[in-house]
Amino acid sequence: MARRGENIYKRKDGRWEGRYKSGFKADGKTKYSSVYGKSYAEVRATLVNKRLQTQSDAPACKLKFGEIVRLWLNDLKNTVKESTYANYLMKAEKHILPRLGGILYDKMTVNILNDFVTEKLSDGLSPKYVADISALIKSASKFAGRRYGYADKSEFMAVPKINKQREKAMLSDLEQNILTANLINNVTPSNTGILLSAATGMRIGELCALKWSDFDFEKRTITVSRTIQRIKNQDKNTATKIILTSPKSKTSIREIPIPDFLCGILNRIRSDKDSFILTGTGRYTEPRTMQYRFKNILKKLGLPQVNFHSLRHMFATRCVTIGVDVKTLSEILGHSSVKITLDRYVHSSIERKRSCMKLFSENFAAV
Repeated sequence: MARRGENIYKRKDGRWEGRYKSGFKADGKTKYSSVYGKSYAEVRATLVNKRLQTQSDAPACKLKFGEIVRLWLNDLKNTVKESTYANYLMKAEKHILPRLGGILYDKMTVNILNDFVTEKLSDGLSPKYVADISALIKSASKFAGRRYGYADKSEFMAVPKINKQREKAMLSDLEQNILTANLINNVTPSNTGILLSAATGMRIGELCALKWSDFDFEKRTITVSRTIQRIKNQDKNTATKIILTSPKSKTSIREIPIPDFLCGILNRIRSDKDSFILTGTGRYTEPRTMQYRFKNILKKLGLPQVNFHSLRHMFATRCVTIGVDVKTLSEILGHSSVKITLDRYVHSSIERKRSCMKLFSENFAAV
């Protein structure tokens, strides 16, 4: 069995094999070589020497780490979505460059990188966020190797362990019913939009980007093909800007059936096809405005102040409760895998746990 993170495993012939990065192929992909031995300890010792030799054979680098990061970002700029690039740039400028940018790349050590990770965790950043920052450091270091043949300084960098995601704060079944009844009895474009997200699991950015041309009332479907996001403005005229772009991933572009009870409500606020559904005009409503309106409704109804995104979680959980198969639910939500749906978007309330135990008790007593 392979030793985690060390690329060492026992072969069927009884020998131990270890793999190490020995350079790069012509296409820029990592090249691997193997060493063999009679024991795990022997192979591990050989690997340490091979890895040190590989790094010492790399050409000297006179660039600072900040310059490496900038070169990597510039190389990446035209290959990712604008929102993705803006996210990477923000993390680099806010966290990586101020602390590590001035260090000569040749002087970068695993201890410096691990101290950086420890500092960020001590500053109160979540393990998930620090792991995301660490991933950018690793990507920039690997770029330095692929493009210039420099040693990968991040190979043994410690990445924070991401703890199991905490349960999402959600409304109870009763609270959801109170919210739904209020939205149905007070039909406005904003209320209908909130109801639409609660009944389809649509993301807030996707909702804000919806136009009436995305609705097919004959087929009773909605096509999700755009999202609205606020991102860092790279031209510096303003701190941020709004962009209308493609959704989060390819699987996020999807067709969702309209629930029957919503058709009549949608027809009451229906406008021309080029209008956004939340305004009835050619002007959009941005996500943070919808978040504010949602919070305001919860406050007026005396309900807990949950996030707008919790509507997506509540939709997923209810679907599973009523027996919707997870594959179908995953496609409605626009996920790339069923695992994401189960791990992140299906929650069990205490009421459902009691119901489950009641069913078990009845079955157990009947034996």
